Amino acid sequence: MILLYLYIMSKIISIINQKGGVGKTTTAVNLGAYLAQLGKRVLLVDIDPQANATSGLGINHQELPHGVYEAIIGAVPLQQTIQHTVQENYKVAPATIALAGAGVELVNLPAREFRLEQVLQSIRSEYDYVIVDSPPSLGLLTVNGLVAADEILIPIQSEYFALEGLSHLLHTISLVQNGLKPSLGILGAVITMYDARNRLSREVMNELYQYFPNKVFRTVIPRSVKLAEAPSFGRSILHYDPYSRGARAYEKLAREIIDIER
Repeated sequence: MILLYLYIMSKIISIINQKGGVGKTTTAVNLGAYLAQLGKRVLLVDIDPQANATSGLGINHQELPHGVYEAIIGAVPLQQTIQHTVQENYKVAPATIALAGAGVELVNLPAREFRLEQVLQSIRSEYDYVIVDSPPSLGLLTVNGLVAADEILIPIQSEYFALEGLSHLLHTISLVQNGLKPSLGILGAVITMYDARNRLSREVMNELYQYFPNKVFRTVIPRSVKLAEAPSFGRSILHYDPYSRGARAYEKLAREIIDIER
């Protein structure tokens, strides 16, 4: 009964945006850190071949014998790939260099869109939140991230061009909902790299409210040098500079997400 309760209460959130440089991985790493800081058991699943989420938490992906790729193709159980971070309750299923070829190799596998969903089912009862960091594209790996998720979190950079691909992304989400995962929901959009002094940033926020009525988080992630520096030290912002504006913003976002689930 206890295991069933944990299974029901766990949440898989895929962080998706086909445009690079919008704070997707920064959001995945730091949201996970603050959810763990608030007492939640968190697994970050890195399905981006660039492995930035993996290295951003201090894990050298080049030295790992296997990662998410091997789990997706069925070579090893996902549990064998999971790495500890410096933070209690926060673990990573890492990306490795092998993931770069997964988009091609998955094409010939059965149930290719459901591979990640299948492997996550084996471990999801062990975590309160599973955060999936997807590639900045709409390829087969990202489709796997969508199908595996309960809900989607979309980071949107507060610049004009960041909005241009949003309708394409929403169309892709709709296709997945209609054809592969009817229960897939949109948790919301979070504005990143926000500069309150910039009129364009405010205009982007207004545009987002039109795309996502009642689905834009109150938390806004500011443009921050500290957030940009933290990955080079293999740390989340929580462990790099917990008193910075970026740290406070991600703590607030984590609290907001937890409150939604209550």
